[in-house]
Amino acid sequence: MKLEQDRYTIHPRAPFSISRSTVTAYERVRVRVRDDSGLEGWGEAAPNVYYRETADTVLASLRALGSVLSRYPTPRSLGHIADIEGELRSVVPAGASARAAVSAALHDLLGKRENAPVWRLFGLDPMTAPPTSFTIAITEDEGDLRRRVDDARSYPLLKMKLGSEQDEWIVRTMRRLEPRKIMRADANAGWSLERATYMTALLAEHGFELVEQPLPAEDLDGLRRLKAVAPIPVIADESCRTAADIPGLHDAVHGINIKLSKCGGLAEAARMARDAREHGMRVMLGCMVESSLGITAAAHLAPLADYADLDGAALLSDDPFTGATIHDGIIRLPTGPGLGVK
Repeated sequence: MKLEQDRYTIHPRAPFSISRSTVTAYERVRVRVRDDSGLEGWGEAAPNVYYRETADTVLASLRALGSVLSRYPTPRSLGHIADIEGELRSVVPAGASARAAVSAALHDLLGKRENAPVWRLFGLDPMTAPPTSFTIAITEDEGDLRRRVDDARSYPLLKMKLGSEQDEWIVRTMRRLEPRKIMRADANAGWSLERATYMTALLAEHGFELVEQPLPAEDLDGLRRLKAVAPIPVIADESCRTAADIPGLHDAVHGINIKLSKCGGLAEAARMARDAREHGMRVMLGCMVESSLGITAAAHLAPLADYADLDGAALLSDDPFTGATIHDGIIRLPTGPGLGVK
């Protein structure tokens, strides 16, 4: 198989702020994998500087990954792709978003060869996918907050980014603006244990459903102590990259957030969902700010999850692709072969 790529920039409709950064543009890389018959599969790399990845590191990783793919024929099965993912991981262990893009392209290619959508290859029912939340980035201005809430008016679920000095104001203002909607919180590792203990109580008081990554990724002991007293479920995001992290987390959190750009591929993501279930943990399927190419690849696995946070493309002003759509928070998966992205 032959690997090609092109680089582009996408923009959120408004500056996207979390506890550690504010971003106004994202560089992404589209991967195209072509077999000997000329059939082509697509995937998107969504690098994140938190994981020490950029578009430049992705392109460097893809050069090494292309050498591996050149030795393989077209993918024959999900098991075959899982084997390829394993070799890609051994060659580029740190380039998860690049590997995720290649994995998506391979699944797209297999689905096109089998004339089946990727969700069907995994034996999933798209009607069982949970609704997705819409993310409200950190802001200190009530007018701006109102505009962002208005953007999310069709979504029954809202996810608040927290981890700033305005957390209490954001929580109380959001509940005043939307007294009936389901709300979730994501601190992006921005709290101390003392702060997280206070904030989870405040979130519970205001009817929030759960909180993601309240503590620094490496503070598993703190997560265990928080889990013992938190009145709402605690979900690990930055603390959980691959299935190898799950055994050490099962007693520290209530669930995990799986992202393709963290774990490196659809096969690994499906494995993570299975392993989390075996440890009695809840499963969230999340995303970075990505185009519909990246979001659709993840969305095909949404039926494996209890919670979905797949609004990355909905946040954009200039999505270059079409694929999975969201109506009133409900994810509608393509029925065409492969990923179904154009």
